[in-house]
Amino acid sequence: MAAEQHDERQCDAAVSRAFSVLGKRWNGMILDVLGEGALSFVGLRRAVTGISDAVLSDRLVELADAGLVVRELDAGPPVAVSYTLTDAGARLVPILTQLGAWADGNLSATR
Repeated sequence: MAAEQHDERQCDAAVSRAFSVLGKRWNGMILDVLGEGALSFVGLRRAVTGISDAVLSDRLVELADAGLVVRELDAGPPVAVSYTLTDAGARLVPILTQLGAWADGNLSATR
């Protein structure tokens, strides 16, 4: 696509949508942890050090609403709930890894 055909508003809207989800604290870490496989709520809480139960619950709902995470219920017995990445979430993990590497090499650590 030629530079003169580039729709800045469309690009800006897409990036803004992405960062409205990805820019929230913990979301990247949750996606990264789930990139290694399904986990229960307790497993996620242990893997994402420092997150509260309430925030983890909120973030999982947001990530599910964004189509990145799915909540799966196994009727048991015992009843078990696990969280896994959707295909879209799995495709996002390498991008987050690349973004982190870019940030480490290009952004100052001080704010």
